Parts: sequence; C-alpha cells; structure tokens
Amino acid sequence: MNQLRQIHANTLRNGIDFRKFLIIKALEIPNIPYAHQLFDIIPKPTSFFYNKLIQAYSNHGPHHQCLSLYTRMCLHGCSPNEHTFTFLFAACASLSSPQLGQILHTRFVKMGFEYDIFAVTALVDMYAKVGLLALARRKFDEMEIRDLPTWNSLIAGYARCGNMEGAAELFAAMPSRNVISWTAMISGYSQNGRYGDALTMFLEMEKMTGVRPNEVTLASVLPACANLGALEVGERIEGYARAEGYFNNMFVCNAILEMYARCGRVNATKRVFDEIGCRRNLCSWNTMIMGLAVHGQCKEALELFHQMRRDGTAPDDITYVGALLACTHGGMVGNGRELFKSMEQNFSITPKIEHYGCMVDLLGRAGHLQEAYNLIKSMPMKPDSVVWGTLLGACSFHGNIELAEKAVESLSVLEPWNPGNYVIMSNIYARACRWDGVAKVRKLMKGSQITKGAGHSFIELGGQIHKFIVEDRSHPRSDEIYSLLKKVSKMMKPQECENVLDPVDEELWIMEMV
Repeated sequence: MNQLRQIHANTLRNGIDFRKFLIIKALEIPNIPYAHQLFDIIPKPTSFFYNKLIQAYSNHGPHHQCLSLYTRMCLHGCSPNEHTFTFLFAACASLSSPQLGQILHTRFVKMGFEYDIFAVTALVDMYAKVGLLALARRKFDEMEIRDLPTWNSLIAGYARCGNMEGAAELFAAMPSRNVISWTAMISGYSQNGRYGDALTMFLEMEKMTGVRPNEVTLASVLPACANLGALEVGERIEGYARAEGYFNNMFVCNAILEMYARCGRVNATKRVFDEIGCRRNLCSWNTMIMGLAVHGQCKEALELFHQMRRDGTAPDDITYVGALLACTHGGMVGNGRELFKSMEQNFSITPKIEHYGCMVDLLGRAGHLQEAYNLIKSMPMKPDSVVWGTLLGACSFHGNIELAEKAVESLSVLEPWNPGNYVIMSNIYARACRWDGVAKVRKLMKGSQITKGAGHSFIELGGQIHKFIVEDRSHPRSDEIYSLLKKVSKMMKPQECENVLDPVDEELWIMEMV
C-alpha cells in the first residue's frame, strides 16, 4: 500500500495520470476506500471502472455502495452492461432486498441482457437467497442453457428454504455434479436436522471419483456426526482435514471440537481445544465449556468460564447456558444464582427461556421446587413445554404432587399429544399410593386417545449408521440381531433373580390404552 501511495505522489508531481492503474492495484489488495477516492477524481469514468468498484463492494461490502454507484452511473450517462447486473444481483442477495432485486431484474430485461448465462445465474441465485424460490425456479426453467453454478444456486435455495425433497429432485436431475453440488445437499440436510441423510450423502460423495470434500463440506457434515454420535466417521474426517490443511479453518476446527464434545470424548475435545490455542474464538470457548458441563466436569467448566473472561473474551448467551448447565450438573445452586444475576448486571445479556430453563433444572434437582415454580411464574416470556417438563421431572424425583399437577396442567395445553407427561404423573401418584390419581390419568389418556410413538436409535458400525425402531424387523440382518439379543438377555438374567418381580413397565399400560 505504501508503494501505491508513493507512485500516486510521483504521478502528482510529474503530471502523469496513473489513477486507473492505481485503482486496479488498490482493489487487488483490497483497499476499497482508497480506490474509491481515486475513482472520484476521474472526470469521466468508464463502465469498466464502475464495474470494478461495484464488484469490489459486492464481494466485500458495504453492499449498499453497489446501488449508489449504479445510480451514479446511470445519472452520468454511462450505460451498465451484463457484468454490472451480475454484481448488482449478488449485492441484492447480500442485502436481502427482494424489491431492489426485482427492480433491477426489470431493467436487466429491458436492456436485453438475458442472453448472458453468468448474469442470469446471478439472478437465479439472488431470488433463491432472498426467499423468492418460485421466481428463481421460473427463471431457471426458462433458461435454454444451464451451467453447473446455476444448478447449484437453485439447489442451495431449496435447501435454505427447507425443501430438501425439491433439492434432491434437482440434484438427481443434474447432468454433472461438483463438490459444491454435494456440499449444498449435505449442508441442507444438516441444517434442516436430517443428520442421517447428511451423513449418507457424505459417504456417497466419498465413493465418487474426481470429487473431494473441501472445508465447507467438512464443516457441514461434522455437525451430523456430532448429533448422530458417528465418532468413527468424525475421526476419519479429522484425519482428512489435517492431511489437506483444512484444520487451519476455524469453522472446521470448531466443528471437530463440537463433534468430540457431543460424542463424549472429553480428552479428545481438550486436545483439539488446546491445539487451537490463541486462535480460539467465542464458539471454541462455548463448545468446550458446554462439553465439560454436560459430561460432569463441572468445576473445570466454570474454571474455563472464568479463564475466558480473564483472557478478554466476553461471554454471550450461549456461554451462560453452558456455565449454568455446569452448575446444574454439579449441584452448585449458589454459583448458579450468582451467574444468573451477573448476566444483566455485568454483560447486559437479557436472560432467555433457555437460561430460565437451566435455573429451573438447577433449583428443581436441589429440591428447591417452590423457588423453581416461582421463577417460572415470574418469567417475562411464556414458559414452554421444556420448562414445565423440567419442573415435572424434579417433582417426580422429590415426590411433590401439588406442583406436579400444576406442571401437567400446563403441559396438557402445550403438548396434549405427549404421553410421557401423563406417565410421569401416574408414577408420582403411584409412589404416593394415590391410586385414584393413577386411575384418573389412565382414564384421561384413554379418553383422549393418547398413544406413545415408537422410539428409535442410531448405531454406528463400520462407518455406517443403522437406524432401529422398537420391535423393528426391517433391517436386513434382523434375524441375527434378535437371536443375539435373546442370548445376551438370557446371560444377563441371573438365576437367583428369577423370583424377583420386575419393575412396572411404564409402556405396558400405555399399550393397553391403544
């Protein structure tokens, strides 16, 4: 940059006009404000220089400058071309401005630039990103020639809107695919909570020749591994990330950190966290604190919370969820109360429903049920089913019928279809020998036709995820599985326990209701 300033000073002294050269070089650095200053002193800038500056703002922001330059361009009689609209559509997508996008689209059509595949692809991408998926699809269908970026833009748009069926249909129809195509599908499934599909798509991608995952792919599939507990695949991805140099990417680092934390590998989480070192950001700290908290290392989690503050990183609302969880699992009621108060006092963070839920859990586990109930009633927002369910669980543990009834009363409104709440209430009555209460709950369930949905679980074996549903026979090796299960069950039941009555199965009487 100093060299550019020296050249600029030399041209001013010698009367040589190097401004156009300087603008291009300044944009390559990029130093957009300096380039804009040079641009402003050009008497009659050509569309080339307008486009270069609009492109720079489109890529780096602030994006509203693109529209200002376009307006200035038109007022000064300099005609925009297809490249101008390509950059403008990208700016509208970044600004999330469908109105401006449609106005520019009208101008684009009037000027006859619809022949340019790059500009039309930018138009499709813009409509997809601002949520006007129908317009994006209409424009896509009108195109006689579609290149790979056009397909990818629309697939990403469908995925962003949660329409993974539409995205999968387009993906299947593509004449060819690249890493962006696969990543758009993996990211879409992962962001929409379809982790099994995301991992399956990634494993299919690995089998393809000529397509290798990039850092965006890894950052997209690792959350799926974390949520599914697919540790084997996650470890393999970490090895690949290190070999390809993607471990330097903080999104990948944090995704690996979360994967180990969610899979319960606390030592591996600590190893990655320590290796990140001074590159740690707020996400890294939050993941580590949360990982320690949920796996019982509560004192370490709180120590890390205080270390984070000493290192100059301000906590956010997610940090406080982790710290409060540490207090909950460690039974540290006093620490939890202090942390909860410090949110607003020290950092102006307004507690959200998640923080109130943590406090209800903390107080409930410690037996402070009335305080937990009072906190729920004082919440500035409406308590959700998680908060009331937490109180109900605490009432079940401590045998508080009165507050349990209040919790179930609210839960019956929030989630009347959930049989678990009624099962817990029935057990509370049963433990207190309140058989009239048990009969009332059973009658209520039968009258409301409440049934329990089939539970399911995921198991990772050989890098593959297998899904099992209760009493499911759809797995190709189900006969072997059930045969082995019977042998294991027989081995686990000692002879001396044969005369001991089994505990009441909570699901049996639910099945009777069906």
